[in-house]
Amino acid sequence: MVMDMSNQIPEDVIEDIRKSNDIVDVIGEYVQLKKQGRNYFGLCPFHGEKTPSFSVTQEKQIFHCFGCGKGGNVVSFIMEIESFSFFEAIKHLADRSGVSLPETAVQRDSTLSQESQSMLSAYDWLTKLYHHLLRYTKDGKDGYRYFRDRGITDETIDTFQLGFAPNIKDFTATFLEKKGFHQQLLIKSGILTLKDDDSVSDRFRGRVIYPIRNHLGKTVAFGGRTITDQGPKYLNSSESELFHKGRILYNFDLAKKHIRKTNEVILFEGQMDVISSYQAGINNVVATMGTALTESQAKLLRRYVDKVIICYDADHAGIEATYKAATLLQSVGCQVKIARMNNGMDPDEFIRENGADSFRTEVIETSDTFLTFYMNYLKKDYNLSLEGDRIQYIEMVIKELAKIDSPIEREYYVKELSNEYGLMMDTLLEQVHTYREKSSSPKDKSTKERYTKKVQNQYQKRKLLPAYHNAERKLLAYMLQDRTITDKVQEELGASFNIDEHKIIATHLYAYYEEGLPVDVSLFVERLTDEKLKHLVIELAMLPVYEEISDAEINDYIRIIRSQSSEVASIKQLKDEQRLAEQQQDPIKAAQIAMQIIELKKQVKN
Repeated sequence: MVMDMSNQIPEDVIEDIRKSNDIVDVIGEYVQLKKQGRNYFGLCPFHGEKTPSFSVTQEKQIFHCFGCGKGGNVVSFIMEIESFSFFEAIKHLADRSGVSLPETAVQRDSTLSQESQSMLSAYDWLTKLYHHLLRYTKDGKDGYRYFRDRGITDETIDTFQLGFAPNIKDFTATFLEKKGFHQQLLIKSGILTLKDDDSVSDRFRGRVIYPIRNHLGKTVAFGGRTITDQGPKYLNSSESELFHKGRILYNFDLAKKHIRKTNEVILFEGQMDVISSYQAGINNVVATMGTALTESQAKLLRRYVDKVIICYDADHAGIEATYKAATLLQSVGCQVKIARMNNGMDPDEFIRENGADSFRTEVIETSDTFLTFYMNYLKKDYNLSLEGDRIQYIEMVIKELAKIDSPIEREYYVKELSNEYGLMMDTLLEQVHTYREKSSSPKDKSTKERYTKKVQNQYQKRKLLPAYHNAERKLLAYMLQDRTITDKVQEELGASFNIDEHKIIATHLYAYYEEGLPVDVSLFVERLTDEKLKHLVIELAMLPVYEEISDAEINDYIRIIRSQSSEVASIKQLKDEQRLAEQQQDPIKAAQIAMQIIELKKQVKN
């Protein structure tokens, strides 16, 4: 893969880029990593899991998932997670670390369609144009006044690149056509609207503009809000290859680093809530795109944080949306808290009226646990002055209580129920216990096992392999981290490994070291083109091996591999002799040879 790029980007530049992007930092921008021993673990971003089995090793600069088997170095991680080509991944990492690419490096391939690349370019031009109009021209003064009236500073307007689309029918169409964009594409992307008389009009005319950025900070859509009485109040761009409302979270690109630092995220419903909060110095904030939270968005948040604080409006619709979002976030493994928004205010209004400190101390820091919220949420469905309703209500609360793993937390709520409804603590606890017994199954217990156990299980399975197979795996693992061991193996064993993949890896490794290249698994896999081999090398490099190993142990591995090799060769020779005896019509000799083959096979097996 590196080879066909070499005429564009020299290998030493690729190596500089790889070395200046520490794999733990890069992957840490996509996955919450926790140190466990010498490695880092997190939830795999490539397959759904609730127990971390995704491992990153800093010293070797590689990653491997023990669940789905994916593995590689920092470049292959970016290619996989972003669906980038090799060039795009290198360009992304170069930009990230400030390494400049040579001018000869021209991008020949892109994973985005030509149409999407044009759309990105159009959105980029318009973001700058609408922002400039809002900040510096007469045409944008209505939009500027709207934001200033809502307490938004110039600095915040610049941070979020807020803009205004002037109320002129063909303003945007003319501007983009002069830049060479086709009208058809602009209609398809929802930047322009096709009227019944076949004329076109700016979809967002007369609206303030909220650029919607993807996680890499590129504008992929607009949100437009009316500042007059024209309807609808809010308008988004059409969905496209670039923009899926259910996958993007507003402000995720800016909030990412703050989310990682605090290990919690505040989830809003509106873009203005995010902007006001960010301006007030509360930066770990994102919002949905005017739709209910989706499973895709919930899983994205889970990869980054343990705790999500939901801060939706306090009206009926907001409370219903809070309940749905909370249950979804809990189902993907998040700890959920619900901010208290009283007086029918939305977060933006609260911050404007009471300030950032009050918002932090009175709303965010006093957030309710899910159960406290749920108990209040349920009350609307029951008339608690009636005994029948009261019993049903308590049953529902106990069912939810039974899902809590912490005995202290369970007892706290049982005590609340006991005090409020005059029921015996023991009776309530017994009922909770009954529900817990019913809901727990062997499967539930198995999912709670720690990832370290999961990793051990992987190695236990490997131990079931024949001795020579394990010996080859271990020997290759040592060869990947020690050149002198590789030299010894090359001299004594050469390519006489019994497993074909192991032969190929060993041969590649000999050639790699002969080029005078350093002991570096991350660089070694970069030079392999076969994906299957790459993953096997990563898996072998992740095997638990001693830092130092004696010659005697290495000799032992070589002896086991050689002996298997010679026994397999002997069986092959005996089979040839058996065929010859059968051809010469000598059944007794053929039978004797068959017995020898059976005996040898037994030895090989043992």
